Parts: sequence; structure tokens; C-alpha cells
Amino acid sequence: MGNILVWAYAVLETTPIRWTELVAKLPAELLTRAPAAGVWSAIDCLQHLVDTERWVFPARVEAILAGQDFPAFDPDSQGTKPDVTQSPAVLAEEFVRLRTDGLTVLKKVTLADLSRQARHQELGVVTMKQMLHEWAGHDLMHTVQAERALMQPFIQGCGPWQSYFTDHFVEAP
Repeated sequence: MGNILVWAYAVLETTPIRWTELVAKLPAELLTRAPAAGVWSAIDCLQHLVDTERWVFPARVEAILAGQDFPAFDPDSQGTKPDVTQSPAVLAEEFVRLRTDGLTVLKKVTLADLSRQARHQELGVVTMKQMLHEWAGHDLMHTVQAERALMQPFIQGCGPWQSYFTDHFVEAP
């Protein structure tokens, strides 16, 4: 794999741009629509990214750099629910602000830091390199999850073309 610092930074820098475009162009009704009962909507995914940017990933980078262990994060018990009275654009702006700060933290990491270790409360010893893979993968996973949620009404309405979307159907857990 290439330089994780370059790759992760590129992914992490791109994610807020994607979200800003989504919330600027799509109606709130579509963004807040759950694809199935008990499944996150696009805006739920964005709120989770805000939560993890505020409390998880930059803090973990700082902890590993300082040689400190860090707790697990449970989005069900520690995450926040989107404020339904708030514009999705305001939430995206918050994500942009937090991510800008997170990228500043990431810029502190050097190639020599990639082997640094800390203990995750549930997973045990992890390295900085593993954590950066997790951060970038987490961004992509929840953006794809959001886009899959956004696809559902279009899949449902496309009639005979539905068979082309079988890999993207969302069902209740």
C-alpha cells in the first residue's frame, strides 16, 4: 500500500466536500429519510461523522502521539441524534470546521509515528498506521452508507431496472 499519510489525508480532505455538495443540492426530506426501519438516514451518517470528528479520531491521533491509551466509542450510547430543526447545511458546516481541525492534527503525524502504539479499550494494542486506515475507511464507509440510503426511493421507483440494484437494497436489520 502507498503512503497511508498521503492516502488518508486525501480521503479525509475530500469527505467534507462531498457532504457539502450533498446537503447543498438534495432536499432535506431525502437526506433525513431512513432507508428502512432501524437503518441510518444520510443525515444520521453525517451526524455520526461529526460526532467521531469531535470526540474520536483526532483525539485518538493525539493520544497515540502522546503514548496514551484511549476509550472505545459507542455511537448508540455516546453519539448524538441529528437536530431535526437544524438545516443539514449547518451540520455539514460543523463537519467542515471539525474536519479542518482534524486535518491539522493529522499533519502532526510523521512516517516515524506510524509504528507508535496505544491500547484501545476494546480492541487492545493498535498502531497509528492501523488507526489512520480506520479513520479513512470509516469516512468512506459512512459516506457510502449515506449514499445507499439516498438511493432507496430511486431504486423503489425504477420498475424493471430494480434488478440492476440488488447489491444496494437496504433492508431493516
